[in-house]
Amino acid sequence: MAEVVGPRLYSCCHCRNHVALHDDVISKAFQGRHGRAFLFSHALNIMVGPKEDRQLMTGLHTVADVDCSDCRGVLGWKYERANEETQKYKEGKFILENLNIVKENW
Repeated sequence: MAEVVGPRLYSCCHCRNHVALHDDVISKAFQGRHGRAFLFSHALNIMVGPKEDRQLMTGLHTVADVDCSDCRGVLGWKYERANEETQKYKEGKFILENLNIVKENW
């Protein structure tokens, strides 16, 4: 069996572009539009779309969709602003849906 070299990370499920590091996972207990999602402190090789207000399960948030910078596939969204004080910890963080990402170097 070959030894794994490099960090554990997540890639776009369509083109395998690296989009997040496993070390940047904050929580695995989030819900995306299409099922389970992870909250990440950082994301890479992405494009952030225009901001919009969206009513989510935890209240009204200003979010921006996040796309893969390579294939332009939708990965999730970035929390730009939270209206509820208890949700402010999400600001500047990224939701990547499990449906759209795959594990690499595990």
